[in-house]
Parts: sequence; C-alpha cells; structure tokens
Amino acid sequence: MSKQLKGILLAAGGASLWGGSGAAAQYLFEQTSITTSWLVAVRLLLAGIVLTTVSLFKTPQQVRRIVSNRRHLVSLISFALLGMLNSQLTYFLAVKYSNAPTATVIQYLQPVIIIIWLAIAQRQWPRRIDCISIIIALIGTFLLVTGGHLGTLALTPAAISWGLWCAVAAALYTLLPRPLLANFDALAVCGLAMLLSGLGMLPEIIIQRLPSLNLLGWILVAYIVIFGTMFSYTMFLQSMRYISPAVTGILSAFEPLVATFLAVTLLGTKLTGAAIIGSLLILLTTVLQSIPSNYYQRILFFTNHHKPKTK
Repeated sequence: MSKQLKGILLAAGGASLWGGSGAAAQYLFEQTSITTSWLVAVRLLLAGIVLTTVSLFKTPQQVRRIVSNRRHLVSLISFALLGMLNSQLTYFLAVKYSNAPTATVIQYLQPVIIIIWLAIAQRQWPRRIDCISIIIALIGTFLLVTGGHLGTLALTPAAISWGLWCAVAAALYTLLPRPLLANFDALAVCGLAMLLSGLGMLPEIIIQRLPSLNLLGWILVAYIVIFGTMFSYTMFLQSMRYISPAVTGILSAFEPLVATFLAVTLLGTKLTGAAIIGSLLILLTTVLQSIPSNYYQRILFFTNHHKPKTK
C-alpha cells in the first residue's frame, strides 16, 4: 500500500468515525435519558486519560515541558476550556436540539468564522476566494435554517443558537492551540487538553446518577469514547504524516456525509431538499479553503495568458 493511499484511508476513516459518533449521540439523546453534560464529561475524561498515558510513554519530556512552563500551561488551559470543552459540549447540544447531520454541517462554518476573525485581526480584506466562500456559506446557512422559505425557520431557535456557537467553538479549537502545536506533539497537546477539560466536568459524573441504559446504549457510549474520540483523532493525526493538510481538509467531509447517512438510514431523520443543498454549499466552503492558494494563482495565470486577443 502506498503512503498516499494509506494517508487517504486514515483521514477518511477518522472522519467517518467522528461522523458515527454524532449519529450515536443523536440516538442516545432521542431514546434514553442520558444528559449532554454527562456524555461529554465521560468522553473527554476517558479519552484524555488514555491519550495522555500514551503521550507519557512516547514523549514524556514534552508533557513535562508543557505542564511545568507557566506560559505553555496557560495556553493549554485556555485551549482546554475555550476550545476542547467548548466545541465538544456545544456540538452535542446542537445534536440534541436538531440532529447529527445538521449539527455537523453547521460546525463546518468554522472556516468562514476564521476568515472573518483573521481579516479583522490583521486589518486587511480577505482574499477573493475567501469572499466567495463567505457568500456560499451564507447562502447554505440560509437554506439550512429556513428551508428556503423567507419568514419561517426549519430549525428551532435553540438548535440555531447552539449550532452557530458550535461553529465559533470549532474556530477557537483551531486557533487557540497553534502556539502549542508549533512546539509540541499534537497527541500530547490534545491528550492533556482532553484530560483537563474532562477533569473540569468531573462534578457532572460525580453528582449525576449513572444513566439507566440497555446494552445497546452502553455500546454506543463506548463507541463514542473509543472510536469516535480516541481512534478517530489518532487516525486523522496519523494521516497528516502521509498526505498534505489540504487533502485531509477535503477528506474531513466524510464526517457530515457519514453522520447524514447513518441518521437518515438508521434513525429515520428527514432532510428537505433545501437542507441538503444548503449542507452541500457549506461543505463546499471547506473544500475551497482546503485548496492551496497557489493553485488558484496558477488558474488565474493560465486564464490571463490564454485569453483571446482582441484587436
């Protein structure tokens, strides 16, 4: 198996496992009494313990450097609370108040939020392709939220609010760990962030009663923790060793595709034509942002130098 194919399979597999965790969470929220906070607490704490333990064996020096340096520790805590915990909690709340496909797709508005934030922070206009991405994302969001009908909402206000905040949280999740990831292994950074955010949610596990679940319910909880968190993250991280970030960004679209397929086929979730078109438009912005800028420059160069000459 070539390195390219191995990277593609790892990235697509990791994104697919993420999508499956969204559908599993939707089933648990619809069919059981499990709470969002308990599920997020268990997911982060268990995954954080395992990934941090792995990091202590692989890169113990990096773990010690992160927690012993005040500046690095402050950055880690900020990432854990505002990025990791924020994104996990708001995503599952968006799933609870809408469904897995809708929550996952709205989360993919994060590139647009990052574009706007960087434009404001750097005080410069976004690139042409960024402006096009924003317009496409706004049209897609309109179709998803309204169903294509002015004056009506296809989603509840709670679903819209948590979905949009989930996109903001996903943007923070992307931006906040940059200083740490520039100096430390990603597995150590994310493992520690999961552990800290899980410890922050520990009272939810202690105070709440253990949910009354049947065998299928506990299997889905285990899937979310093991496959939807630990394996999916590890696979996606490993894929970056073999393929470019642009390719992994495009393959991340498997997450909403798998979430939609499972929700529609197994959970009976209904999606309107407008919602499907809106979802595809939002995903298109992710694809556009994943393509390197020099690719667009080559297209413009080719177009400008091959225009028919007029007299």
